[in-house]
Amino acid sequence: MQGFSPIATTIAPNAGRTGDNWSPPNRIAGTMPSMSPVPNNPAGRRVYDLDREHVFHSWSAQGSLDPITIERADGVYLWDFDGKQYLDFCSQLMFTNLGYQHPKVVAAIAEQSNKLCTIGPSVAVASRGEAALAITELLPDTHQKVFFTNGGADANENAMRMARLFTGRDKVLSAYRSYHGNTNAAIMATGDQRRWPNEYATGHAHFFGPFLYRSPFWSTTEAEECERALAHLEQLINFEGPNTVAAILLESVIGSAGIIPPPAGYLAGVRELCNKYGIVYIADEVMVGFGRTGSWFGFQQYLDDSQTPDLITFAKGVNSGYVPLGGVILSNQIAESFGERMFPGGLTYSGHPLACASAVANIAALHEERILDNVDEVGNRVLGPALKDLSSRHSIVGDVRGLGMFWGIDLVSDRNTREPLAPYGGTSPQMAAIGAAAREHGLLLFMVGNRIHVTPPLVLTAQQAREGVDLLDRVLGVVA
Repeated sequence: MQGFSPIATTIAPNAGRTGDNWSPPNRIAGTMPSMSPVPNNPAGRRVYDLDREHVFHSWSAQGSLDPITIERADGVYLWDFDGKQYLDFCSQLMFTNLGYQHPKVVAAIAEQSNKLCTIGPSVAVASRGEAALAITELLPDTHQKVFFTNGGADANENAMRMARLFTGRDKVLSAYRSYHGNTNAAIMATGDQRRWPNEYATGHAHFFGPFLYRSPFWSTTEAEECERALAHLEQLINFEGPNTVAAILLESVIGSAGIIPPPAGYLAGVRELCNKYGIVYIADEVMVGFGRTGSWFGFQQYLDDSQTPDLITFAKGVNSGYVPLGGVILSNQIAESFGERMFPGGLTYSGHPLACASAVANIAALHEERILDNVDEVGNRVLGPALKDLSSRHSIVGDVRGLGMFWGIDLVSDRNTREPLAPYGGTSPQMAAIGAAAREHGLLLFMVGNRIHVTPPLVLTAQQAREGVDLLDRVLGVVA
């Protein structure tokens, strides 16, 4: 997932979009006191003015923006130019896995910049090879090649290209509740509403993935949901024509479209269908890769080594976003198919030395500091239970789901009907009020539609987890 502005997420990620019935939070009568977004500090005022005059923001109506001006950050905290502290409960766009200004990653970038700042992708350099080795060492020997990109969208774009060339087929199947990026094919593979204004590529079809809380299959148990979702997917494959389907592209845990962990057996069932019909299985690990769920890759929570997806896309957590980097990990079989024929794709900054050096340091720090253990100890045993406990105090909390440092809160206007607190693809005054309250309380949240996504840096301590949930408890009170 590679979408919204990190600061806008604290109010409303789709702020100002036509049809969203949204107005800026500080203009909603009776919800929050008026807040001026303009810093008092002269340096901060200049940053704000330059942004508003010259920067064109993504996923936003430009006129309604009032971004926070951040001066510095450290660990899980950020400070604006007026000295106000914010706790990052969203890792910006789910990428600051090691938090801010990690000394080992900063030092690796500095060291590499003193040696070699940049180089083209056609030569061999140490940081690129070391990064590829560090990544492939996290997987079985069946996956030994990495194609580097600039981010997650072009990783998915190139993975789909590889699958089509490898199979000689055209179609890519992906879930309706999904996000895969904002490049040509990646946005068409996206299932959610961000696809609608961008439909200009062909060869894509969508299916319903399992989601028991809002089941499209009338299921009453996770086992039923899994079985029916797999039957639906196989039916779609057959209706589309098995010999026309090149790939199934699937987020290992659905990210910005809902934070939806798959039921037990679902990913294994997808793997079996791909094997049965000769389809390439692409795992989108852009959000959940490199520790967010408590394993190196999200699919490793559900699949053993023999079931590893054919292509694995990554970005974000590979180097905590310190320098833009993404990529595709190829199975040996697919990589070898390009041994005697050209792969018709490439990027000017593929495997950029600074980005790769930061990836090597990032992965080493995740190992050395036992960050994956922290994800389990804090994410599963402190953060998750504390978030679930919010439902006992706030009737708008309909469902809390997730694992590790990857949690979603489904907000509803009625628990019995599960009516969302905002319409699909939009927001509401209540959600805007929650966003404004979060900003006032110094809590950075990622909000989409009727959901709050709690996805903090993986270095979050138990005390910081409790601090964040405490703030969130107060924030939710604004619509009590």
